[in-house]
Amino acid sequence: MKTVCRTMGLARSHVRELSRRDDSWTDGRRHRTPKGDAQLLAELRQEIAQLPSYGYRRACALVNRQRSATGDVRVNAKRVYRVMAQAGLLLPKAPRRRHSSRVHEGRVAVAHSDLRWCSDGLEIKCDSGQTVTATFTKDCCDREVLAWRAWEGKGLPGEPVREMLIEAVERRFGAADAIPAGHQLEFLSDNGGAYIAAETRALARSLGLKPINTPVCSPQSNGMAESFVNTFKRDYVARMDLRDVNTVLAQLSAAFEHFNEVHPHSSLKMRSPREFRRQRAAQVRQEPAMDQALYCD
Repeated sequence: MKTVCRTMGLARSHVRELSRRDDSWTDGRRHRTPKGDAQLLAELRQEIAQLPSYGYRRACALVNRQRSATGDVRVNAKRVYRVMAQAGLLLPKAPRRRHSSRVHEGRVAVAHSDLRWCSDGLEIKCDSGQTVTATFTKDCCDREVLAWRAWEGKGLPGEPVREMLIEAVERRFGAADAIPAGHQLEFLSDNGGAYIAAETRALARSLGLKPINTPVCSPQSNGMAESFVNTFKRDYVARMDLRDVNTVLAQLSAAFEHFNEVHPHSSLKMRSPREFRRQRAAQVRQEPAMDQALYCD
């Protein structure tokens, strides 16, 4: 038996087990429905009903967020993938993009908030033939959109960018002149006229920001802002009512708020930007308390 099993590449224990099975034996692992799959599928359908562009990982993050709030058991992403695949809810694979031959070894992301902000502009075409142009400021650590501006027409003027910078600084530091002395906060953008204008750069420096620009013809150097534009158009603009300018402008505030508060981000372990910030703040508050307890002991 040993020689036969070795020749056929089989385990003797498995052959012995097969020889003891009767004709009525069936594999109980096949054609089974794990307990709770129907409930999980209902939860997934509910989460992606208004977010059809979300894949299984983001759907899993949203379900787990709700389950954590109610004290239920969290689910594994592999199980969510299987359930969504059986129900035909998986998204088609995105086509591969052509990569630039230019080497990009830099890293836009930073380890802590308020070390680097990035910005870019985007255009939204309306069904009426009009165009909405928007710009935003985003933190390169927690990915929160700090401030944004939108208006009718093409082109990116400098005044909305400067107003946006003042609002972003006030939101993070409480006042336009509240950035601590010696704190280096970079403001990364491309070479658009609104960003390289002397008035914009002077205002940024007066606020305590260090304006930096990407190399010419190198959008990858501002990849985080470019990626956000793609995400915003795919997940939000694609399901907006694009009837006219006023209709689009009325929906932008809710879209940016949803991104900050709800949208799971892969680089944040599928947490939303504000969820990530709240957990970071809680950890910072716990560390001094732990240090004090150790000192008292």
